[in-house]
Amino acid sequence: MQNDQRFSELALLRETFESGITRDLSWRISQLLALQRFLIERERDIAAAVHHDFRKSAAETFLTETGYLRGEIRFALKHLASWMKPRRVSVPLIYQPARASYSPEPYGVVLIIGAWNYPFNLSLVPLISAIAAGNCAVVKPSEHAPSSSALIAEGVDHYLDQSAIRVVEGGVEASKALLAERFGYIFFTGSPAIGREVMLAAARHLTPLTLELGGKSPCIVDESCDVRVTARRIVWAKFLNAGQTCLAPDYVLVHEHREEELLHYMQVAITDFYGDDPRLSPDYPRIVNSDHFHRLKKLLDGSSLWSGGESDQGECYISPTILRGVTPASPLMQSEIFGPLLPVIAYAELSDALDLIRSIAEPLAIYLFSSDREVQKRVVAHSRSGGVCINDLFFQAALHRLPFGGLGNSGFGVCHGRAGFETFSFQRSVLCRSCSPDPALRYPPYSWWKFRLLKPLVTFFQ
Repeated sequence: MQNDQRFSELALLRETFESGITRDLSWRISQLLALQRFLIERERDIAAAVHHDFRKSAAETFLTETGYLRGEIRFALKHLASWMKPRRVSVPLIYQPARASYSPEPYGVVLIIGAWNYPFNLSLVPLISAIAAGNCAVVKPSEHAPSSSALIAEGVDHYLDQSAIRVVEGGVEASKALLAERFGYIFFTGSPAIGREVMLAAARHLTPLTLELGGKSPCIVDESCDVRVTARRIVWAKFLNAGQTCLAPDYVLVHEHREEELLHYMQVAITDFYGDDPRLSPDYPRIVNSDHFHRLKKLLDGSSLWSGGESDQGECYISPTILRGVTPASPLMQSEIFGPLLPVIAYAELSDALDLIRSIAEPLAIYLFSSDREVQKRVVAHSRSGGVCINDLFFQAALHRLPFGGLGNSGFGVCHGRAGFETFSFQRSVLCRSCSPDPALRYPPYSWWKFRLLKPLVTFFQ
């Protein structure tokens, strides 16, 4: 979108919002149903686009993209009318007669900047919330998943109200041009480094925003866990999308008494899931581009392998890889890996594992495998993260009723379900009072006797 066109389209979106049409429940429902039709009618095209960008299987695309999105829409449609209702609050005696309430109001024209690793999910989940909240929206999909970006643009253009929702494709310059404009709200998903730039751009217009970032999410494997099940679940979560998931376990901290057993069962799970040669598996994706391939290859070349480690630059392929003997000072532990490399670190005492986790910036998630309730309580009480999942991975982000978001370096603000609706809404307070009575006590001059009467009234009746 060129500058002049961008200005005119933003003006159209603002005009649409000012018309009030997006505030109507019927409009919101119609757009959510239209987006649902896109996901159903173009499901094969979506799977093909994601496969072209990542070589991801249709099953994985349904589970992590279209299936989840359709569930999010169904949940919003079921609850939207109740979310929109004003909430009455009681009025203290001193302000009576009066009535007071607050209502969720849309911000206006919002900007959504999606990420490439789950290109439909991370662009359209916030769009669902923005529509449910009654906003107009500009969606900027990631240029690193070009087939998916093009299909998102085509789908929004064909199925949704073009006067209220637009897609802008392009690279860094397109994002910078959009961030130079004033929006009612910004929702960004991506890396902490780019998140800082987005936050600086938002500050110029004092624009509220949500940052969904990432971080080094740890997975603690306690001595009391079922090691075989733990290994299978870790392998599934880590190598889903070839490790290119912000919620993926970035490293494993395993009790030293269970380390050998865990390593064995993880290798068994890799073979069970992807065969002897994961390169041939239709269920194992590729790295998104050569830049990320070379970044991961550099980390791999400087590490101590336990299993895996095969790569092919031409295919942007890196096999599921487990690394052993990693120390906190290792390059692997300095930033989020975001790829199919999994360091495994043994610990002797739970306090050692918690100390290591606390020494790194707050992660998006902490995972714990333990059947010991006291260990579970201790980990939750003595750590900080966006979310916690015990005896599994990822599903804390799959429940529509649970807010999903980060903390500190992993971002701030929440999405999904009602939390997403409230993210794209501000609470507008309304107080309606009567013009009578109108006692002189409230007005100056404040003589000593007035002040003497006012003090107990203000102290005890508000």
